[in-house]
Amino acid sequence: MNDAWTAARRLADGASLDEALGRASAESWPALDRAIRDLPPWELGAYVAQGGQRLRWDRTAPLSYLRWRRAPGAAAQSETVISLCHRDGRIRESALDLAAGSPALLPLLIVRCTDWAAPVRERARALLSEVPAAALAAYADLVLLLARREQGLFAVALLDRGLREGPAAQVEALLTSEDRATRRFAHRIAVDRALLPPGRLARLAAGSGDATLQDLCADAAIASMRDEDHDDVLGALLTARNGRVRAAGVTALRRTGRHDEAGAWLADRSGVVRACARYVLRQGGTDPLPLYRAMCTGEVTEPGAAAGLGECGDRSDAGMLWALVGHPAPAVRLHAVTGLRALDAVTWDRLARLIDDPSPVVVRAATRALLPNAGELSREWLSERDAPDRPRAVRVAAQRLLRAAGHLRPTS
Repeated sequence: MNDAWTAARRLADGASLDEALGRASAESWPALDRAIRDLPPWELGAYVAQGGQRLRWDRTAPLSYLRWRRAPGAAAQSETVISLCHRDGRIRESALDLAAGSPALLPLLIVRCTDWAAPVRERARALLSEVPAAALAAYADLVLLLARREQGLFAVALLDRGLREGPAAQVEALLTSEDRATRRFAHRIAVDRALLPPGRLARLAAGSGDATLQDLCADAAIASMRDEDHDDVLGALLTARNGRVRAAGVTALRRTGRHDEAGAWLADRSGVVRACARYVLRQGGTDPLPLYRAMCTGEVTEPGAAAGLGECGDRSDAGMLWALVGHPAPAVRLHAVTGLRALDAVTWDRLARLIDDPSPVVVRAATRALLPNAGELSREWLSERDAPDRPRAVRVAAQRLLRAAGHLRPTS
């Protein structure tokens, strides 16, 4: 807001938009609008009205008193900007026709489409309707930012229609926008227009860090893939780093008739992926439980198998998981604790020793499992583990358990 206030003052002194704002972000325009509106009238200087005339408030006159004279060309842009953002709706409306022919002022025309004053808003919308779709697309981030306002959907509808009816290149250009809302908007339109082949959609899902885009692109890739696309789409989805994307790929194995391949994801590190793998196997007539039991017997090389066994096994499998609690690999110990929790087979006195585990992730998992039974743990035993010489993970675990047992006050 301080930057917007500074820009408003510079504009009042006659600076151009480039000089006052520099490289403006979408948030800069509503902020500038507020900053100019909040400036005292005597600091604003001059305002531009329809026909290129200049009107100035007389400081000693009532607010509605106007004095007219022609505006010099050098200060015309700054005066138009100030007029477009002025607190008096008559002045905002009088400046709209000047803004319509200036690409630099298009962002403020978009802002005025959400104006609280109906005459200003309707005139701005009429003028924005005449703006080429490509010009409006350049400010998609601002349009979508203003969509949060009560009157903000008009420009969104124009943008949507322009992108749906315009050349594919306009949509393509927005797919990599720095603005998250713009990326999502463009991807939805690209999916609806079938502009992206299934393989590319799968790779977009796998490479995105946005959960919304992951779901959108993964679902679209699976829905649009043909027989010749199976390997391309599933190859990208099943090797994705994100669990929700892998889960979509595993579920798609059922659609392609490759049920047995889901067994490779039974021990995935993601619980969602493991659940999808079990579902696909069952749909193909295979019970996953014997597979889990086999994976948890002998030398365990897939840590997630322990968690999976707990998720679909029964209490008779608890002994197998307790044996894995002492496994030399931290990942196996971690998933064994997760499996015991899933079976509701946690025994606090047997699990408490994991609070001293050298692996912080195992300590945290054990702590979560022990919290419901924190009152059963000795206060002295926990206090010993809250000593300064203990590892940080152990101290934090002890404090959480002491607090859960009522021995420490909750932190604010």
